Amino acid sequence: MCTKDNNTRTLAKKEYPATLASSKFMPREIFIKGELPRKAAFIAMVGTRRPSSGAEDRCNALVKSLRGTNAVVVSGLAQGIDSFCHKAALDNGIPTIAVLAQGLGTHIGGSREILAREILEAGGALLSEYPGETPPYKSSFPARNRIIEGLSQATAIVESKSEGGALITAGFCIEEKRPLFAVPGDWDRETATGPIELLRTGKAKPIWNPLDFADLCGAVRKSDLTLADFSKTAPGLSESAEKLISRNTGFTRSIAELQQSAGLALPALLAILTELEMAGLAHSKDGYSFHFSALE
Repeated sequence: MCTKDNNTRTLAKKEYPATLASSKFMPREIFIKGELPRKAAFIAMVGTRRPSSGAEDRCNALVKSLRGTNAVVVSGLAQGIDSFCHKAALDNGIPTIAVLAQGLGTHIGGSREILAREILEAGGALLSEYPGETPPYKSSFPARNRIIEGLSQATAIVESKSEGGALITAGFCIEEKRPLFAVPGDWDRETATGPIELLRTGKAKPIWNPLDFADLCGAVRKSDLTLADFSKTAPGLSESAEKLISRNTGFTRSIAELQQSAGLALPALLAILTELEMAGLAHSKDGYSFHFSALE
């Protein structure tokens, strides 16, 4: 065992989620307490340790929208936004994983220790690349953030100042070209300056409505079609429609994004989208963006 705690073990490379295994930030070694959910959509949710008064409600609204999907909330067990997101996941019956900047044999203390225990009791996991009783060093926190991002297929910045750990996580996400989202906030609120800058520069996409969060992140809904369902539907699809659904399965894309990625003229794209809507493989709430079923 890697620490005095017999519940801690080294995670085998074959157990790494595909997102982490394919990440350029994959650690050489990682230790775990608990178990990682399988066939899950790992969603990173991070932010400042000193959030605004309404931050906990925002975190809960976002996490609540993940109910009924295969989402797993990933965060860093820090005070503030991280803890709010872990707690919201527990309250809503959603698995959650905490990535620590210290060894798993190190004492945590306070409310974070209680939260860590609740995460494990609910079937979640604690992860760290640091062995045994390695204490948290200043450099460990940005290093920890790369694992949070590396695990996750999408990252959401809930609240952050113009500088801070959440923006470091966002930087890793941008470097890997994975989906990055930010919650818009009041321009004169300090904890909204980070998300606003990410949105202003086009580095992140906005989460205008928490109800859209699951679709934006590509979480699989129980109502989404399975591969078996798809095999029954697919023979009736055109080649262009099959290509579009295969490239975007599980995600919500705007018409502009689809045009750019597919290289199609607008009339041709709209015809394909209509075909997919009729097959039950895509739907739109506003006519400007489309969610594609996440085929399991």
